[in-house]
Formats: sequence, structure tokens, C-alpha cells
Amino acid sequence: MVAKAAREGAKLSVNVDHVATLRQARKTHYPDPVEAARIAENAGASGVTVHLRVDRRHIQDADVERLRASVRGKLNLEMSSAEEMVKVALRVKPHQVTLVPERPEEVTTEGGLNLILYGRRIIDVADRLATAGIAISLFIDPDLRQIQALSALKEHGVTGFEINTDAYTRAADPAAGDSELRQIAQAVEQGRAAGLRAYAGHGLSTENVGAVAAVPGMEELNIGHAIIARAVIVGMETAVKEMLAAISAGAAKV
Repeated sequence: MVAKAAREGAKLSVNVDHVATLRQARKTHYPDPVEAARIAENAGASGVTVHLRVDRRHIQDADVERLRASVRGKLNLEMSSAEEMVKVALRVKPHQVTLVPERPEEVTTEGGLNLILYGRRIIDVADRLATAGIAISLFIDPDLRQIQALSALKEHGVTGFEINTDAYTRAADPAAGDSELRQIAQAVEQGRAAGLRAYAGHGLSTENVGAVAAVPGMEELNIGHAIIARAVIVGMETAVKEMLAAISAGAAKV
């Protein structure tokens, strides 16, 4: 199954958090992230991602519930391992949960999970989610030590991992970018060798996504801010199709 996905190329899961950010700026009922998700899927996205934060700064519990009922592909719920979030996931039962670190003061997710330091808590949460039939992914930095720790979590229901591409997208020059990309590729190779699905995301745009899409074994890219920002100018359908074209152009190089 994993090998088959690799041959098909990287898919796109559209993160609609920032549609809710616009809505919450005025505390209105629009724009609706569920409508944005529908347009994204109709435009070719394979699924939808949302991050339900403890502070509810954008996505709300009701959004997750409505998305679970309407998303035709995979609904990927990003969340911390806080007990409050675990209870939401167990109630709504998204197709996949991606556990991410979360700090109240951060503007966006600042780094990957430290599986070495917080492995016990992650195991506890993963066991409960897996029992409920929810696939589990972990958001980690492209650090081989984290991949090694990740491999041990497979027996607790962890099915995949999402590589944090932030350092790659912020690289100061081509040489630094190439170095970060090699780390991503090595992490993907090692994780897939352990039988886990490989995803990536954070800071990806049409300008930089191609090389990540071309990483052998990359199954899915989770992209939000760049798509929503572009959608403000050209509309959601066009923004998603532009991203899909950039992904396809990169994947064609594999």
C-alpha cells in the first residue's frame, strides 16, 4: 500500500484554518471553512486538514464536526496531546489525527514533536486514538534521531509522520536549501523503511513545493497559508489548482 502511494506521487491536503481566521476576525459566520473545503476537494485536493487549537483562535469544535460529515477524502485533524483535544478527537473520530506541539504564544507551529522527551505521553494518546480506529501521524523535524524514536511507536498505532519543512522554506541560500532537502529525503527514506507513511508541510508554497513533492516516497503535502492567501486574490478553486500544478511539476522529476 505504501509503495503504491509512492508511485502515484504526492497528494494535497488543504489546510483551511485561515479561512476560519478571517471569520473569527469579525466573529461572523463567514467565510465558512466547510465551504472552502468543499471547493478544495472539487478542485482536486485529496483531503482537508484543520488544526483545532486549545485557544480556538481559528477552527472551532463545530467546524471539525461539520467537516467530518462533509469531507469526502481524508479529514486530518492536527492537535496537541492535551486531554481536552483527545476527547474531541475521540468524539468526532476524524480519519487521521496529527499530533503537533503547541505553545499558546506562538503565531504558528514552531517545530516538531520531541519524541525522545515526550514519548510516554504520545504513547498514551496514540493507544487511545488507535483503539478508536483513528490513524495517527506525528509532526516531527527531519532529524534521524526522531525518526528512530518514531519507529518504536508503530506498535502503538502510529501509521505515519509529517516532516516539518519550515527550515527548508526559510533557507537563506540554495546551498542551505539543498542541505535541508537532503535531510528531509533521508528522514522520509528511513521512516518509510520502517513501514510508515510520509507526509510534509509548513511554509510550502508554489515556489518551493516542487522539490519536496519530488522526494521519493512522499505521499501527501499539507498546505494551508499559501493557498488561502492566494485564494484571497484568485479564488479557492484557482489557488488549489495552482498548487496541484506545482506539486505535479515537482513529482514529475522523480
